[in-house]
Amino acid sequence: MYATEGTPTRGLLGATLGFFIGFAAVALFGSTASAFKQMLNLSPVMVGLLVAMPSLSGSLLRIPFSAWVDTTGGRKPFLVLLCLSIVGMLGLTVNVFILTYSDITSGIGSYLLSYPLLLLLGLLCGCGIATFSVGISQVSYWYPQGSQGKALGTYAGIGNLAPGIFSFLLPLILGAWGLAWSYLAWLVFLIVGTVLYHQLGQNAWYFQLRKQGASPEEAKRVAGEEKGQELFPAGSLVTSLKISGCIWKTWVLTAIYFTTFGGFIALTAWFPTYWKSFFAASAVTAGLLTALYSILTSLVRVAGGIVSDRIGGENATILALATMLAGAVVITFSSHYGLSVAAAVLLALGMGVGNAAVFKLVPQEVPQAVGGAAGWVGGLGAFGGFAIPPLMGLFVGTMGTAGYAKGFVVFIALAVLSLVLAGILKKVHVRSRESVEGVE
Repeated sequence: MYATEGTPTRGLLGATLGFFIGFAAVALFGSTASAFKQMLNLSPVMVGLLVAMPSLSGSLLRIPFSAWVDTTGGRKPFLVLLCLSIVGMLGLTVNVFILTYSDITSGIGSYLLSYPLLLLLGLLCGCGIATFSVGISQVSYWYPQGSQGKALGTYAGIGNLAPGIFSFLLPLILGAWGLAWSYLAWLVFLIVGTVLYHQLGQNAWYFQLRKQGASPEEAKRVAGEEKGQELFPAGSLVTSLKISGCIWKTWVLTAIYFTTFGGFIALTAWFPTYWKSFFAASAVTAGLLTALYSILTSLVRVAGGIVSDRIGGENATILALATMLAGAVVITFSSHYGLSVAAAVLLALGMGVGNAAVFKLVPQEVPQAVGGAAGWVGGLGAFGGFAIPPLMGLFVGTMGTAGYAKGFVVFIALAVLSLVLAGILKKVHVRSRESVEGVE
């Protein structure tokens, strides 16, 4: 009566490709901010706001778009976000060509080019980052609980490799092709990637059945009994957000993710300045160390998913946060270059495993509204990338150069708080399991 297609592996492949493409597309934006500053004579504050735009939309849009997955599956939200990102990248490409060849289009350029327009285009460009939570929900519905850690770790780990990989490639491409043609190449890359996702991306069986006219009950029965699907959505977008928002575990996971993933984003921005200002490292060395930190964190996230499946999400989270805490303590008080590099590695290991463990716990702790919970956790957790750097910057303002290291005390505080929350989560989980076993 109903025809379904696809496999969990294909669902994972499509979502991972889509997220990688969406995340990679904005890598060019921050690296070319200095060019915009020179071309448009922007102040440092204006440049800072411009650079923040993609990350702002990329974090906050995760909330509604992830919840949207619970009503239609991940395919449509994914495509909408990628298409919005294409619009932003297209606008930026046109603007860069106008700026580069202003002698040809000086009259048009003076009319079209404006700072507010660039802010808007930056927001649109960042929509590709928001695909993260959409993919988390999409993959979660494909896989059973026992293998979700590995699947979600693979998805997020490979997708998060994009910034690190392209931080290596960008200087070469910019040097060989120039700013304008680099943007055009990125635009083509994004369009091709979106087309590939359109071909590969697929919703889980429940959503396929619903699209064919099956009632929610019938779709659950067929997808569960015949295909082995374990998770099912709560209903509408608003319902999913409300249900997940009323569950305290959602906010515990959000706080922990604020520390691990928000911290990851924050350090990706902070480390270049830290290495250059505190250790007088060259720009190339600082960039290399930052890229290695970013790539290591992402790769470890894949392994973190496997670890979470084996020892449990709560135990993996506690282990990760303890590792992160150790790294934060060392780097805060270290003035030795090699020791600080080792501390950065500990931070990468802790954050990578922690990021995977949190999303192992999302479908486990909030199974009745995975999309909504993934939206809250992914969106508000990523907002740590905005909140943490200014806090660290306060130490620089009061302590001078030494503040670049002492600012890591923020991570000590966040790690300790998150460890307490993870301990509470584990305690409640153990009690709940013991209660079920007692009834049986």
